[in-house]
Amino acid sequence: MSFVVPELVEPVKAFATALGIGLLIGMERERRPDSAAGLRTFSLVAMLGCLFALLEERSGSAWLLATGLLVIAAAMIASNFSSEQGEQYRGFTSEAATIVTYGLGAAVWFGYSTLAVMLAIATTVLLYFKAELKQFSQRTTPKDINSILQFAVLSLVILPILPSEDFGPYNAINPRQIWYMVVLISGLALAGYLALRIVGARHGAAVLGIFGGLASSTATTMMFSRHASDHADLVRMSAIVILIANIMVMIRIAIVSGIVAPGLLAPVAIVFACGIVPGIALTLYGWRTLASAGELPMPEVRNPTELKTAISFGLLYAVVLLASAWLQDKAGSGGLYIVALVSGLTDADASVLSTLRLFNLQKTGGDEAVFAVTLALMANLVFKIGLVLGIGGIKLARHALPGLLVIGGGMALGLMLV
Repeated sequence: MSFVVPELVEPVKAFATALGIGLLIGMERERRPDSAAGLRTFSLVAMLGCLFALLEERSGSAWLLATGLLVIAAAMIASNFSSEQGEQYRGFTSEAATIVTYGLGAAVWFGYSTLAVMLAIATTVLLYFKAELKQFSQRTTPKDINSILQFAVLSLVILPILPSEDFGPYNAINPRQIWYMVVLISGLALAGYLALRIVGARHGAAVLGIFGGLASSTATTMMFSRHASDHADLVRMSAIVILIANIMVMIRIAIVSGIVAPGLLAPVAIVFACGIVPGIALTLYGWRTLASAGELPMPEVRNPTELKTAISFGLLYAVVLLASAWLQDKAGSGGLYIVALVSGLTDADASVLSTLRLFNLQKTGGDEAVFAVTLALMANLVFKIGLVLGIGGIKLARHALPGLLVIGGGMALGLMLV
């Protein structure tokens, strides 16, 4: 039984949604003493936008919505003029948020409720994280802006113009697919790279390990192995950063597998979970016994979106793809495993992506693909163990090797379960 007249159900839903949007944005503004508007004002503005949209639709006038916006603008101007002359300039944020709220209220009436709610949440997040965004702007260097622009070129300029056709030996080469993998890996690495630049070293081992693993686990392992060698009192902390970075590699590759080859996500996730869970357990144990580590160094990670870096990775991926297809044809699964083992020593991403590509082309089975992906990651893990031993020395190895070996052993056990 409905308590609302049937013809009013949809309008009531629309105005309730608009009211919710106004309350959400207004709640954030209410907590700021310098804001010219708060909870009630934003709620009224959102409903006013919805009301003027309704009136415009019913009357057929194209000017009512604009008239409502002019009314709000006039009210804001009058409010600013009535403020004390000596009051410090507050900025235009609240006024801009008011205009956005009016527009979102109108969007709700025109049937874009879901989009309006999403934009309201995004607006609230932008308003709420004012200090963090300001800090982000201050920490961002011209080099970081250049990285973002280069990624835009990689993903929005180069990718769309490449042909999406298979050609070459074994039809293994697809320019758009290859560049898509470049964009995918570069995007994940860029996220880690920028996060490292923004958070700095002061947020500790967990943040450095997580974002270092996204940007480059090899660079992070090398950097903190060197740091442990130079600073004996920070060996434990360096070991934890290295462990977290290598756990993040598995999470990152699992995400990539889910995007590129969804059919392999479940078995890959099972194998990696067998390495991630004990790895996290040992990391937490080491964390409990850890004293304050002081200031940690920033991993020296190259800009992952440099055109030279992107092209180098694309060429490496294409070469590994061709080698995998050729050896798969000549030597069966054994050939695929050889490529995974050799290329995985220095770059697991290229080997993993080539294997996923062959799986999508139905040139290798699921079990073989999962084994090759795991083998590439374990080969890369062996390389990092060599970095720990060769650069960090015995002291670091005593703290980092148990975790790295447990991660590798867990993945080996996971292979038996799938």
